[in-house]
Amino acid sequence: MHNETQAETLWLSDKDLATRYGVSRVSIWRWSRSGQFPPPRKLSARITRWSAAEVDAHDQRKLGAEA
Repeated sequence: MHNETQAETLWLSDKDLATRYGVSRVSIWRWSRSGQFPPPRKLSARITRWSAAEVDAHDQRKLGAEA
């Protein structure tokens, strides 16, 4: 398990993820709510982001499941 602080963690926005996967921002939120995608983290009252490490790990699990 990683012992990263928020300053060391790379955070991705819903816009970043939508661009990465070629989908809408709404799709990213829908995937998260349904459990098909890692949950976002609330960094402040108006800032919600996804951990890049968690998203990368999720992608690796998905690729492994498809193989």
